[in-house]
This record gives sequence, structure tokens and C-alpha cells, in this order.
Amino acid sequence: MTTMNPVGWFDIHTSDLNRAVGFYETVLRLKLAPMGDPTGETRMMSFPADMGAYGAAGALSKSDHAKPGIGGTTVYFSVEDCATEEARVAKAGGKVVRPKFSIGEFGFVSLCQDTEGNLIGFNSLK
Repeated sequence: MTTMNPVGWFDIHTSDLNRAVGFYETVLRLKLAPMGDPTGETRMMSFPADMGAYGAAGALSKSDHAKPGIGGTTVYFSVEDCATEEARVAKAGGKVVRPKFSIGEFGFVSLCQDTEGNLIGFNSLK
């Protein structure tokens, strides 16, 4: 029996998909790619992913059945030093909610709000 992590995918909901893509591409310094939806109900842009690698893959999504906002699930992006991404947030249209802080043996976290109102985190070991 193979042991798997419980999260296999994530969606970060958006009101303005293009604005959200600009935010994440600027802050994380990566390129999102268009992703098809077989139902035709949702527009999606996926984060780069290797489905065979550790961690969950996911996408920004815009649909009528889900809305962005604080209070739901928080996605934490694994980065080298969360202060680096935190420093890009305001210029990309987001807001730093809680600057880099220690979480003990698990490293450090920065909590931020994206352009859509979602609370997101950046996690690093340094």
C-alpha cells in the first residue's frame, strides 16, 4: 500500500483571473499556464507542476460556484525564504497580513492577502 499526502490538488478562487495571474506570477516568479475544464464552467490557470514530485499541484480558478475571500482554506507556498516573496506582495497588488515569523522547528511563515482577498502563506526553512 502506498502512503500519500492527503492533499492532491488545490484551487485558489478568483474574481478577476487575469489580475490574480499577474499577482502570483510577480510574487512567485513563475509562469502559470492555461488549463482546460471539461465542464466548460470554470476558467483555470495552473501553477507549474510535476505530478510525480512531492507536494500538491493546483490552479487559479474563476467560476460561478465558488468565490474568493478570507476565512476559507489557506494555501501555503513552499519557498526558499518567505521574506523574498513577502517583499513582492504589495507591488503586485496584495497586502502583507503578518510579516515573516517563526513557527519553531518548521521554519518561518509570512501571511499575505492576494489581489482577490484570499489569505495565503509562504513557508520556508530560513
